[in-house]
Amino acid sequence: MGDMANLFGTGRFAQPSGQPSDREEAADEAQEAADEAAEEVRLRLAVDGGDVEAMSVLGALLLRRGDFDGAESHLRAATAAGDRAAANNLGVLLHQRGYADEAAGWWRIAAVAGSAAAAHALGRHFRERGDEPAAEYWLCQSAEQGHVLGAYALADLLEHRGDGTGSARWMRVAAEHGHREAAYRLARTLDRRAGRRDGGDDKAAALAADEAEQWYRQAAARGHRRGALHLGTILEKRGELKEAGRWYLTSAKDGEARAACALGFLLRDAGDTESAAVWWLRAAQDGDGNAANALGALHAERGETQTAERWYRAAMDAGDDNGAYNLGLLCAEQGRTTQAEQWYRRAAYAGHREASNALAILLLRAGDEAGAEPWFSKAAEAGSVDAAFNLGILHAGRSEERAALRWYERAAAAGHTEAALQVGMARLRGGDEREAERFLRCAAGGGSAEAAYRLATVLDARRPPAPAHELGEPAQEKSECEEWYERAASQGHRRAQVRVGMLAAARGDVVEAARWYRQAAEAGSRNGAFNLGLLLAREGSEPEAVVWWRRAADAGHGRAALRLALVFARRGELAEGQRWADLAVSLGPAEVGERAARLRDALRQELSA
Repeated sequence: MGDMANLFGTGRFAQPSGQPSDREEAADEAQEAADEAAEEVRLRLAVDGGDVEAMSVLGALLLRRGDFDGAESHLRAATAAGDRAAANNLGVLLHQRGYADEAAGWWRIAAVAGSAAAAHALGRHFRERGDEPAAEYWLCQSAEQGHVLGAYALADLLEHRGDGTGSARWMRVAAEHGHREAAYRLARTLDRRAGRRDGGDDKAAALAADEAEQWYRQAAARGHRRGALHLGTILEKRGELKEAGRWYLTSAKDGEARAACALGFLLRDAGDTESAAVWWLRAAQDGDGNAANALGALHAERGETQTAERWYRAAMDAGDDNGAYNLGLLCAEQGRTTQAEQWYRRAAYAGHREASNALAILLLRAGDEAGAEPWFSKAAEAGSVDAAFNLGILHAGRSEERAALRWYERAAAAGHTEAALQVGMARLRGGDEREAERFLRCAAGGGSAEAAYRLATVLDARRPPAPAHELGEPAQEKSECEEWYERAASQGHRRAQVRVGMLAAARGDVVEAARWYRQAAEAGSRNGAFNLGLLLAREGSEPEAVVWWRRAADAGHGRAALRLALVFARRGELAEGQRWADLAVSLGPAEVGERAARLRDALRQELSA
């Protein structure tokens, strides 16, 4: 995080020093123009003297300048004198003027004379005409003479024809000689190869990925904006955020909307939301739906719902289904249920799985279970873990336990904590304790307090009874089941809190036991209140114990009511004692009810005596 803060603290990426100023660039351009004018004068004097090479060079200079009329006469004269470079350039000039067939004739003359550039141009000409055999012949001539453009064009032709081996060979040749598009395409090929590898050939996949990165780097260094984007993505995944940001910036400045969007996310993650918004805006204006969604979310967080909606619509118009889904979420948060359903449906019909799940939930809440189920199924089949879990709940509500378990298992396999808990509980009901333990461990590890408690009960039932704790003896180490009880208790699970209190009391740790009982009681646990009362009574704090027993009895705890009846009977408050005894009889359980009935009858006789 320190590197990120240093990098993004000002909202700008460091630019290389030593760049020329506008004034220096203007001076350089003026000097170049003067040098070119002097060179043209020298060439014209040489042409007047009959220098064929000067004719060819002057013709090429005028061609680059766009002076076709001036160039043509010099190129024709040089070509007539046998200059093959002039023949090639004459072909270029004629091609630009629209005389493709005549241009091809001059290119053929130059190519036969050994011009690699002319052979490349002739190959391109035949490919445009659909004559691929002729195109391959001339492009091969050009490539074998070391012409970079010829090698690239040949690779492209072979790739089009499905010759992957030949294409890769010439693409590599072109890339090695500095062709940036060839370097990028070679990197993409290696990237795909690395992605197709399975676990059986991890080493080859890693080598392909490493080589792909090197070619992306070469393409990016030569100004290829998509190469810079992919290089940034690789570096970001590896955690090298500073360098990733630089390449994203380079690519974004060259007009790559996806790089501008990615740069925005980097800046946001570094805490520079304002700079992130600038780049998202730039990307969104260039048609990037992901950036438009990001802008929508940013404005939604600020409470600017109208602006958020505008950007979500822009994302949708750019073909990003998340735009419709986010519009649905926005409408749902505002209570605009009809509009939310409309946008969810639009995204769901386009295949957006989370929109399908959200639509199903909306329909289910409206009481349309029949309409909800197909959308849950569609989302689950598309890979939505939440939808699979929701299908489990749906089937469980109909008592279709087998179908419910199937969907719970599917969601649990994808890491859904609550689904794993449901599978664990189903396995417990079926008597498969080992499988139950496996799923409960997954759910408990995922943060489920209920799973941690149930796992603890499974482990608790297996362990041998602990020996009685004697005063002065060191307390025994906590077992695994107690650790799980404590994890559940620390997450607020009331039964776990009571159980941890009981285990602490068994170890003789009264303070710890009282702490857990109190937490459970204050959270509404009647057992926690009852046990806390017992602990306080044993410690001689009967008045406070009565407070907690009263709370437990009022919540329906029969034993607490019986304890209160006994306390008030001892105090001589017979009517109050009888009232609590009556309550204990009604609350039970059976043995408590029997004792409370005997006490009640005795108090009644005492009162009537």
